[in-house]
Amino acid sequence: MLQDLDLPRWASDLGIPGLFDVHVHFLPPPILRKVWAYFDAAGPLIGRPWTITYRWSDDERVAHLGAMGVRHYSALPYAHKPGIAGYLNEWAATFADEHPESLRSATFYPEPDAGAYVAAAVDAGVEVFKAHVQVGQFAPDDPLLDPVWDVLTQTGRPVVLHAGSGPAPGRFTGVDGVRSVLRRFPRLPLVVAHMGTPEYEEFLELAEAHERVHLDTTMVFTDFTERDAPYPRDLLPRLAAIQDRVLLGSDFPNIPYTYAHQVQALQEVGLGDDWLRDVCWNNGARLFSREV
Repeated sequence: MLQDLDLPRWASDLGIPGLFDVHVHFLPPPILRKVWAYFDAAGPLIGRPWTITYRWSDDERVAHLGAMGVRHYSALPYAHKPGIAGYLNEWAATFADEHPESLRSATFYPEPDAGAYVAAAVDAGVEVFKAHVQVGQFAPDDPLLDPVWDVLTQTGRPVVLHAGSGPAPGRFTGVDGVRSVLRRFPRLPLVVAHMGTPEYEEFLELAEAHERVHLDTTMVFTDFTERDAPYPRDLLPRLAAIQDRVLLGSDFPNIPYTYAHQVQALQEVGLGDDWLRDVCWNNGARLFSREV
């Protein structure tokens, strides 16, 4: 069984310089405490406990990512209400200044000035955005987000969007709102968080139809997720066919198992070393133009 500190050797044996994780969270401490409190209470919501494995300080988590050979990672703040994106984005900018191995990350919310501050963030060097339909309780096709989707389409900046109905459905979760957005912005550089769990096939269809739609592996294939939302094995040939648009994601630190378990779960899917090389390093490095 892989352990966290086995991962640098695992990556070296695979022939890649390390891991490129597009779904990692670093948040202002007061916000992070609220996020952890949510997961602490998730038992009644999902029917079982959700124990956070890496309930550590920022410095400890940054050091552990390095020790595991995670060469690049995101920070992914996400706005849960109007008026908070600016605060989160300022904090994330400072974090990126202090940790150049991290992707410069930002967020947005459907509000009148969203298009303007997203454009300003892109101009300031933001590389990736995060939005969370379930937590923010908004529709992806809210007209207030049209200027955002336009800016991201024109500039090629990806957004990691949690729109699937896992771990618990919300009013706006599911594929319909995202499908509506892609009808109007078919070249939106979208990263579907968690491969759209549990609507795997519906979101896979979007990736098959749109060359700039990616899927991230966050929590998929792990024992925790397989228990309630197993990935349909008959979809694996189709997943292999879009090998160049599947990205490693982990949800570190908010995971109820070790980081190494996510990597081992991907290996055990059995899609081969070339697939693992692309998912764990090559695709992220190409999408974000990051070298070693």
